[in-house]
Amino acid sequence: MQGQEWGCTVLLMSSDSSLETSVSSGYRAYATGRQYELRRGDALAVVTELAAGLRLYSRGGVQLTETYGDDQIPLGGCGITLAPWANRVEDGQWFLDGRKQQLDITEVARNNASHGLLRNASYALVDESQHSVTLEATIFPQHGYPFLARHRVQYLLAEDLGLVVRQTLVNDAKSPAPFVLGAHPYLRLGDTPVEDLVLTVSADTQLLADERLIPRSGAPVQGDTDFRAGLHVAPLSVDVALTGLQFEGGKARHTLAARDGRQVSLWQDESCQFVHVYLSTQYPGRNRAVAVEPMTGPANAFNSGHGLRWLPPGESFTMSWGIDYSPGAAG
Repeated sequence: MQGQEWGCTVLLMSSDSSLETSVSSGYRAYATGRQYELRRGDALAVVTELAAGLRLYSRGGVQLTETYGDDQIPLGGCGITLAPWANRVEDGQWFLDGRKQQLDITEVARNNASHGLLRNASYALVDESQHSVTLEATIFPQHGYPFLARHRVQYLLAEDLGLVVRQTLVNDAKSPAPFVLGAHPYLRLGDTPVEDLVLTVSADTQLLADERLIPRSGAPVQGDTDFRAGLHVAPLSVDVALTGLQFEGGKARHTLAARDGRQVSLWQDESCQFVHVYLSTQYPGRNRAVAVEPMTGPANAFNSGHGLRWLPPGESFTMSWGIDYSPGAAG
């Protein structure tokens, strides 16, 4: 639909089917705002104005990410991008030059500030083509984060039909700004139940968190957190940050695989030294859903300093990640 305001057509996948259906409507009919449709070969991606989110990525009609309805906001943070922090800040509090900063509490049950400042923000169009779209939102100075910055997100369908995402933070403030960038995609393999798949994550270390999901220490992966050789999803119940990633050719790769050889992989570049794995039993219409979240730092980095970066005035930082598909013998 190339971002048209009215009379646009967007091809979306239903949450319980791998069949494409055509929906014609003005973009204001969507709870996530303007919908940007990218096409290349048999690849399709749909990106939303809200949170610069990935609403859909598919190949040859095989849905590779979870999605949601036209009148819904992203379920469980499905597909949203995260800035200027990913995951959580404990009690919404941190200290800047000895002065306490208080962020809004957005995860009331655990009294945390969760998933940054742009989860409910509209991103403006910067550039678009048939194969790519670039969106940007401003982070204005506010209580708890007194910095002016911009978060720019580019989605690109590459020549090999893989999806490439580049997230850039630009510091427009006059002082260094702290940040962690991340994203919250959920992976799937068409209509194959996620619980029937094997998840492989190239991580050697887990972060041990308390009941509020705030990391307190690290330890070698073991049991249900050791995904290096692959684990069947069915018996797992994890919500864990992992690091000590294994990079080959500048990328760490995490894979959901089916018995017939099909697999969907999320990769992240060396600027992302952390990945969060969340296996949900509450995603509507799915017995299981798996989020594989690339991050430049873990939860509570504003307090622990673990993975926290400070961006000098006038400079920018970019993280890259993406999703690939291999049809295996089924292709």
